[in-house]
Amino acid sequence: MKNLNKLACLLAVVIFSGSCSKEYLDTKPTAEKSTTTIFETTDNAALAINGINKLMTIQYLGTQGFNGEGTIKMYYGNYPGNHFLYNLTSWAPILNSDFHENISSIYLYYPWYYYYMLIGNANFVISNIDNAKGSDAERQFIKAQALTFRAYSFLMLSQLYCKRWSDSGNGSSPGLVLRTDISTGEQPLSTLKQVYEQIYKDLDDAVALYTSSGKIRTRNYDPDKNVAYAVYARAAITRLDYATAATMAVNGRNGYPLMNNTEYKAGFYTPNKEWIWSSYGASDETLYFYSYFAYISYNSNAVQVRTYPRCISRELYNKIPVTDLRRGLFLDPTGYTFTTSTGLAGTALKARAFSLFPNLYSTSSAYAYMQFKIGAADLPGVGNLNHFRSSEMVLIEAEAKYFSADENAAQQLLVSLNKDTGRDPSYTCTKTGADLLNEIKTYRAIELWGEGFDWFDLKRWGDGVSRKNYSAGGNFLPTLDVTYGPAEKNNWVWKIPEKETDYNKLITTPN
Repeated sequence: MKNLNKLACLLAVVIFSGSCSKEYLDTKPTAEKSTTTIFETTDNAALAINGINKLMTIQYLGTQGFNGEGTIKMYYGNYPGNHFLYNLTSWAPILNSDFHENISSIYLYYPWYYYYMLIGNANFVISNIDNAKGSDAERQFIKAQALTFRAYSFLMLSQLYCKRWSDSGNGSSPGLVLRTDISTGEQPLSTLKQVYEQIYKDLDDAVALYTSSGKIRTRNYDPDKNVAYAVYARAAITRLDYATAATMAVNGRNGYPLMNNTEYKAGFYTPNKEWIWSSYGASDETLYFYSYFAYISYNSNAVQVRTYPRCISRELYNKIPVTDLRRGLFLDPTGYTFTTSTGLAGTALKARAFSLFPNLYSTSSAYAYMQFKIGAADLPGVGNLNHFRSSEMVLIEAEAKYFSADENAAQQLLVSLNKDTGRDPSYTCTKTGADLLNEIKTYRAIELWGEGFDWFDLKRWGDGVSRKNYSAGGNFLPTLDVTYGPAEKNNWVWKIPEKETDYNKLITTPN
């Protein structure tokens, strides 16, 4: 597997057509020279798809923190939200969303660079696969996978660099550079409506091709029809297209039943029956201390986690019922001594943490409300990285049903997620109106904690960030104890990086 993934990754890098700065364009002759070999057969083209898979979990830009999709989850989804605690004040600018308008910052640039790399590779596959030797079914399946990658990348870019749909004037606000072929010329921004039209079209085409191919995947980290449906569901709920979101959420989780309690407590590093799409991880293909799991897993020996374990916000923790197994995945400090200014556990609370989870690394610190949900299969941070699972699809459908005035269906979906799975055998839901919407939001936060959704959800809903310190009922350090609304921080829109605008002079409308 190791040699195969190395080859696939090299193929993917070779065919990257580039965006964002003129220096990338210099790779075009090499790419052209290699295209004939890469797309000579569908077997070779499948390696290119595997290479795009691999691009989601490698190191970028010479900086240890940029590790593909894991960085998006951590820096852009978890850190700046309401419910994820990383008590290190030097990271306050990231956690407090202070880089949205710093067009020269590497933190502003990284998602643009990363997702357009995936798009560039997907475009090369889409443009060349029809000429590859092999069966029609193989060509169709590979093209569908590339379309799925492209749609997913455009969706993630739009959530970061575009206004939320509710503020977009029905999609008339600035969108993205819609690069859908292998050309490298300058190109203006589309509208946000055009971005979603392209995402929907790519996914419609992908579903049709997956279906006509008759092929199925053999590995969880390969995109397939369920993945396309899941991307569609997430796109549609972000677009506030509730009918489509509900339909696609059902399609996305078809064949992927919700996990049981044993699977839920297994560390979230190995695919189970609920995982719709993930990225592969193994001990012989690790980024060591630079991997996503080395930045979050409770049992890692990485200094980042040993010294400052990741924690749930005190306020969200207190919303988890005592009958809910998810409450047991965080360290309850009730009745124990700890430093309230930081959360650092006293001797007895630390001993309790090690007794509950003896695979904690021997020199790890313990903090009140530290997480035990996400672990690692091997040190310092090895694991398979989940991108979509059925629980998210249930929550998307519940939200879509609520906004479609079908509150009974929304209630029943919450029951199916929380009671019927055994996560909380005592769970019931009779809430209506605004209380029901808040219940959906609360259980999204509980169920998907640490998986990179927090900030994206807050932006989509137009909800603000409101963190509290211990004296106010929270557990954030004073530097991270901030409150700001949806109209602040550039309306939560990351500006287009100067590495794009310096090269692409057709971008004339600021975001």
